[in-house]
Amino acid sequence: MKLSEGVEAAIHCTATLASVDGNSTMPGAALAEAFGLSPSYLLKHLNQLTAARILESLPGPAGGYRLARAAEQITLLDVVLAIEGREPAFRCSEIRQRGPVKIGASAYVKPCGINAAMLKAERAYRAALAEVRISDIVAEYAAEGDPRSYAASCAFVERHQRPQKSASSKQI
Repeated sequence: MKLSEGVEAAIHCTATLASVDGNSTMPGAALAEAFGLSPSYLLKHLNQLTAARILESLPGPAGGYRLARAAEQITLLDVVLAIEGREPAFRCSEIRQRGPVKIGASAYVKPCGINAAMLKAERAYRAALAEVRISDIVAEYAAEGDPRSYAASCAFVERHQRPQKSASSKQI
């Protein structure tokens, strides 16, 4: 199975946004810069994450993206499904019922064994992704990643995050 590059970008962006302070945001252009991606390419995936309620998008000059819920509540499966869709990777089209060796439909009452095996593998794959939370990825990176890389990532987030005013601090 091959996942799109968009899945990798979406997971990295989600993990990066887990490091943004409080209600602050980070512009999509900064996220694209962080990973050497085209802003227009990344925007498509950020929009998919926003539609899936993984991210929030705040408009305006001080706007940007932030997590829509705590990193502990976002799994790798959530991100993969937001980008790739909910359909299984393998879709049986019953090719066994085509071609010169096909016989009557009554011979195909039992589900295709190949389809059953592939769907079983899909369930295992999705279960494994559902066990890993974005917070786990961030904690592992902080604990086991190269300290130089971790420090550079933290500095990048610090430079590019945009603090948001809370409703209670707005002047009337």
